[in-house]
Amino acid sequence: MKINPVTRMIKRTFLAAGRALSPGLRFFSLGEITEDVSERAASPCLTKQASLYVHWPYCLRRCTYCNFNKYIPRENNYHILTDCLQRETETLLQLSQVSSITSVFFGGGTPSLAHPSTITAILETVSRQVNLSDKAEVSLEVNPTPVGMSKLEDYCRAGVNRFSVGVQSLQDDDLKILGRDHSSHQALQTIEEARRLCPGRVSVDVMFGRPKQSVESWENELSELLKVCDDHVSLYQLTLERGTQLFKQVEQGEVTVPVDDVTAEMYRCARRTLHQNGFLQYEVSNFARNNAVSHHNMSYWRGRQYIGVGPGAHGRFVPLGEGGVVREARTQTLEPDMWIREVQQRGHGTRRRIPLSHHELLEEVLVMGMRMAEGINHKHWEMFSPDLGLHEVFGTSTDVQELLQSGKLILDDRSLRCSWDGLALLDSILPALMVELETQILQRPQRDHSADGQTQKTSNSQ
Repeated sequence: MKINPVTRMIKRTFLAAGRALSPGLRFFSLGEITEDVSERAASPCLTKQASLYVHWPYCLRRCTYCNFNKYIPRENNYHILTDCLQRETETLLQLSQVSSITSVFFGGGTPSLAHPSTITAILETVSRQVNLSDKAEVSLEVNPTPVGMSKLEDYCRAGVNRFSVGVQSLQDDDLKILGRDHSSHQALQTIEEARRLCPGRVSVDVMFGRPKQSVESWENELSELLKVCDDHVSLYQLTLERGTQLFKQVEQGEVTVPVDDVTAEMYRCARRTLHQNGFLQYEVSNFARNNAVSHHNMSYWRGRQYIGVGPGAHGRFVPLGEGGVVREARTQTLEPDMWIREVQQRGHGTRRRIPLSHHELLEEVLVMGMRMAEGINHKHWEMFSPDLGLHEVFGTSTDVQELLQSGKLILDDRSLRCSWDGLALLDSILPALMVELETQILQRPQRDHSADGQTQKTSNSQ
């Protein structure tokens, strides 16, 4: 289970600026993340590269807290799904006209149910169409069951070089309440095997705010996790989603979850413990040591193009192959059987495509970028807004000036970013920034922006 990506995280970017952070995620430590050589080099045109997200929609069963796009397969049609994933990948790569895929992420659902040959087939499809470097990050979410663990070595042979292990909890009773199909012992074994195969490139997902969880039990759990985890940890507060089994249980009084003050203390405890063990928080939910950041997710937070393949996948790219000049927000058909029919008929299952205005694009760059400890640097913003810099947009507003003077927000020659105290209040800072962005955009002559940054007179109609 994961927010993201931004994968999943992207879907929720604009539920409301005031909900940019959940109540339990309000305590942050800042620091520097060293960018790789490609980040320090001159940025290529935004439309030449993209990351690729591949959605495997099937699970053996649905967790009690989950409302993600996942299905229980009625029959073994994995080979059909593999063929369609390959075909849609080929279609959308051609449509995007990108020359390079910088990273690939296999999410779900439970992608560790897929046969390793599926991973091989999709990566080969990518390599036939565009450049996929041997050093590109290729991640796969793993359900830490014996079946999932038994495939790890074959996934590595198929081209995977990073694993994200969905531990969620090291308490067996909690795992049962959450509807997970693994034990704490199996989770620890899976982490150990993943680290053996991909040392330094294993992430663990762990959830807090679970039913009946206490701060003390959470501290003990973190200590146990840190004995075996690698160099990346993702922390997520349990969210009660309407329509899920767990939501109904809580609503009916069958199960209780910790109150906000307790989950806030759990988060403070986690930040302190991870910091003491050499982890740096580089984004709202993510911690890394030895610079083991998720490069795929960093591409989301930095506003780069990404192509979403598979049932319900989301994407953001310019469809240059059909003469497009603006980035589109694209969503694939949710239901797997319907998606398969559409891919077989027309090569892709895109259900919705919405051209993003320049204002909407800058909103996404702002909201996603401010989630990072590094914030948004001037050169990065200029790629998307060559005519209106960060100082011009945010430097004169009374509301923003109050945030700057209070020390919650920093705008200097380096970047626009939150201070340590400011990140704790990101949910109250974002609305002021978004209002000021809208004000400045509306005061400017209305012009269309093509190629994600260049300005010209065009039509946005499809």
